[in-house]
Amino acid sequence: MSEITLTFTTIVSVVAGTLRRALPSSMRDDARDERGAVSIEHVLWYAAAAISVAVVATIIWNQVKATASTPIQSPSAP
Repeated sequence: MSEITLTFTTIVSVVAGTLRRALPSSMRDDARDERGAVSIEHVLWYAAAAISVAVVATIIWNQVKATASTPIQSPSAP
């Protein structure tokens, strides 16, 4: 990025943040984005993702152990 673009982007960001904080809390975007507690769907999704990662890691680890336990064959001279 050029220096003028970086300066302009920084100034716009600072001004927007300052104006956002000046608004009453009921008008801010973060107040409207509050969705409450985590749903059971989220819990199940993260549990399934964690189990999937654990299964894939176990499969890869078993392949690594199997490969590491095989002896290295040294090349024979002609």
